[in-house]
Amino acid sequence: MTNPQILKAEQCVSMEDVRAQIDRLDQALVGLLSERQRYIERAAEIKSNRDAVRDEARIVDVLSKVTARARVAGLNPDIAQAVWRVLIERSIALEFEAYDRQRAR
Repeated sequence: MTNPQILKAEQCVSMEDVRAQIDRLDQALVGLLSERQRYIERAAEIKSNRDAVRDEARIVDVLSKVTARARVAGLNPDIAQAVWRVLIERSIALEFEAYDRQRAR
């Protein structure tokens, strides 16, 4: 994929422009999510108790921070909450898998 010129939404004049910018952002998001995943896997290595993998207080804290940041950034809080709820649940599942795999060695 070539690196398209960065345009603000209001600068896009065609669907090709819009799609190129969405693709650019998706590429950046994949990189950030990959980095986030490495921290999840590291958490599984650090935690000494499987019961610590799912931390309800941390879930509430993350969702609260994301919702506040979404409002400031102009992201619909409902979208942010929905995306992060799925991200959190999949991350917890991954962490359980990593925790169990590490302990099975």
